[in-house]
Amino acid sequence: MPIDFFSSQAASLSALFAPRSIAVVGASSNALKIGGIPVDYQRRFGFEGALYPVNPNADRIQDLPAFPSLRAIGQPVDLAILAVPSALVDGALDDAIAAGVKGVVLFSSGFAEVGAEGAAAQARLGDKARAAGVRLVGPNCLGFMNVARHVYATFSPAPGVGRVMPGRIGLVSQSGAFGAYAYAMARARGVGLSLWATTGNEADVQVADCLAWLAQDPDTDVIMAYMEGCRDGPRLRAALALAQANGKPVVMVKVGRTALGAEAAASHTAALAGDDAVYDAVFRQYGVLRARNLTEFFDLAHSAAVAGRPRDRSIGLFTLSGGVGALMADEASAQGLDVQPLGDAAQDTLRSWVPFAAPRNPVDITGQVTNDMTLIERTARVMLDDRGFASWMGFLAAAGASDAFWPVLRSLVTSLREAYPDTLLAVSTLLSPERRAELEAMRCLVFADPSDGIRTIAALAGLKPAAEVAAAPASIKASLTLAPGTMSEPDALALLADAGVPVVAHRVVRSADEAAAAADVLGDAVVVKIVSADIPHKSDVGGVALGLRGAAQARAAFERTRDHALTARPDARLDGALVARMLTGGVECIAGVHRDPVFGPVLMFGLGGIHVETLRDVSLRALPITRDDALAMVRELRAFAILNGARGRPPADLDSIADALCALADFAQRAGDSLDSAEINPLIARPQAEGGCVAVDALVVGRAP
Repeated sequence: MPIDFFSSQAASLSALFAPRSIAVVGASSNALKIGGIPVDYQRRFGFEGALYPVNPNADRIQDLPAFPSLRAIGQPVDLAILAVPSALVDGALDDAIAAGVKGVVLFSSGFAEVGAEGAAAQARLGDKARAAGVRLVGPNCLGFMNVARHVYATFSPAPGVGRVMPGRIGLVSQSGAFGAYAYAMARARGVGLSLWATTGNEADVQVADCLAWLAQDPDTDVIMAYMEGCRDGPRLRAALALAQANGKPVVMVKVGRTALGAEAAASHTAALAGDDAVYDAVFRQYGVLRARNLTEFFDLAHSAAVAGRPRDRSIGLFTLSGGVGALMADEASAQGLDVQPLGDAAQDTLRSWVPFAAPRNPVDITGQVTNDMTLIERTARVMLDDRGFASWMGFLAAAGASDAFWPVLRSLVTSLREAYPDTLLAVSTLLSPERRAELEAMRCLVFADPSDGIRTIAALAGLKPAAEVAAAPASIKASLTLAPGTMSEPDALALLADAGVPVVAHRVVRSADEAAAAADVLGDAVVVKIVSADIPHKSDVGGVALGLRGAAQARAAFERTRDHALTARPDARLDGALVARMLTGGVECIAGVHRDPVFGPVLMFGLGGIHVETLRDVSLRALPITRDDALAMVRELRAFAILNGARGRPPADLDSIADALCALADFAQRAGDSLDSAEINPLIARPQAEGGCVAVDALVVGRAP
C-alpha cells in the first residue's frame, strides 16, 4: 500500500480529530454517566465550537438545549459521539449519515469482542460508515482527546482527575484501559500530548490511520502507540513508512510476544495477534522504537521529543565515579555505541588538571570537583572539542539534589547547549521535577539511572533522519501462478533458478543407468536424492545418499534410495532421482518465504543447523524489500561473525547472499497469493573466489485456493 494512500484520508480524519462542532447522542444531565461525561468535559475544558446534546426525552441537558435527533439540529455537525446501547447503534448511525455528520465515535460494546454475531454486526456498521464516507472510531472504545483544541470525545475519568498539558507527542491505543492509564502516566510525568486516541474494535479507523494522521500533523513530533494486533498489515506498514519519511519517531508497545500473551490479546479485542517475530521485523524495517514496558514507553517517547536523534552513535561519557564509568561503558558497548578514547593531547590536558584522573573515555575526573566545580564544564569541552561526540552524558551522582550545586549544573547545560547546539546532552543525577523540566527545556535529557540513559541514547541513535530514509521498494505484480500442493525438488530448483537464485549443478534421472551417467558428467562427489512431491523430507525415509564417487556408486545409490522410500512410503509417487554435485566447505544457511496472516509474504534468513533449530538465530523482513534490507538481514544475525570470516576463515560472499535473497523475494512476489511457502535449505554460503552462495535443496508449496 503506497504512502500517499493516507493523503486522501487526511481531510476526513481532520474533521474527526479536530471538529468545529460536536453532538453527543444519548446525552445525559448526569455528568457522571457515559452520556453526560463528554458534554461536561466540552463545557468545562474550553471547547470553542458548537456543542449539541441529543436526547429525545429531554429539552435541556446540562444547561444546553437538547435535540431529539441529529437531523433535528439543522446545523453542520463534524463529530457525533454515540453513547447509546448496542441495540440503538444502527439507528443512531443512520441518523448521523442522514444528518451529514463527518465523524462518529462509538462507545458502545457488544460487538466483535463478544463473538461471531457481534463481529458480523460490527462489520455491517463499518461497511455502512465507509459507504457513506463517515469515519468511525470504535465500537468498544474510550474515544479520543485533542488536547490542544480542547476536544474531549471520551468518557474516561482520567481527564476529570487532572488534564495533561498540551504537547507534541501523540498517543494512540487499541485498548481503552491502557490508553487511560497511559494518559494518567503522561499527566504524572509532565508529558504533554497533542492527540490521545483509543481505537477499540476498529470497525473503520485503525491504529494505522491514527499513526498516519499524526505523521502529517504539524502539532505532533513523536508518536506513541499501543497495539494488541493488526488486521491490515500493508496499511500499518504504509503508516509507519509515512512517519519515518516525515521524521516522526514512533514508540510502540506491542503485546503478544509469547503464545500466552497473543492468546490474551486476541480474547480482549478480537484482534489478530500474528507472529510476534514478524511484527518485530516490520518495526525494525521502519525504525520503530519498541518498548518493553510502560517506563520505557514514556522514557523513549519523552526523550525523543526533548532531544531528537544524535548525529551518529559516538558518545562521550563523563563520571565522578570510576565504578559507574565502567557500568556506563559496559552498557554503551552492549548497545553498540561508539565509545572512542580521547586523543593523547586531550588526555594530557586532563591529567595536568587532575593527575589521578582516568582520561580516556569514560573520563573519570574523580571527587576533585568538590574543590573545583569548573572541572566539569572544562572537561566536557575538552571531550567535545577533541572528538566531536554526537552525544555526551555526565554522571553527577547525587549532586543534583544539592541546592548549592544547582547553579553549577544549570550553567553547565546552558553553556554546553550554546557551544554545541547539535550535540545530544544528558546527565544522570537526582533532580526535582521542576529542575528536571528546566534542563529538558534546554534539550538536555535527565536520568536517575545512567544505564537507562545509555539505552535511551542508543535507541535514539538508531533512528534515521527523514533525508536518509530509503524510498519504499515497489511491489512486483503477480505474474506466476503455482499449482496447489508441494512441488518436486527439481521443479522447485528450476523455478528458483529462473528467478535468479544460483542453484547447484544437477541432473534429473529416471533409471540407475541415467544416475551413473549423470555422476560421470558432474564429476567429483555427488548426491543422489529421490524425487517425490509426496515426500518433502527425503532423508527421513532413507531417500538420500551422500558422498558418492563414480558411476557404480551412483547406480547402486539410485536403487537403494528408491527401495528405502518405497518401503517407508509405499503410497508415494516416485519420479526418479536427482543427482547433484556434492559441495564441501562453506557455511550452511537457510532462506525462505512464508505467508504471515497479517503482513503477507515474509522473507527469512539464518544460519542452518543448531543456529536456526535451537537458537532461532534468524532475521525477517516483510516483502517487498530493498537490497539494503537483504544485506541488513545478513548482518544482524547474532552469528554473523561466522559468515564474516571467523577464526581466519575467508568471509562468505555477502553480496551473493543478498542477491539470492532479493531473487527469492522477487519470486515470492511474482507468485503472489498462489505461494504458500518456499524454502532453500541449505543455501551454502561460500567465498567469492569459490563462486558465492548456492542453493542445494529447495521446497516450494503452492497455496490452495
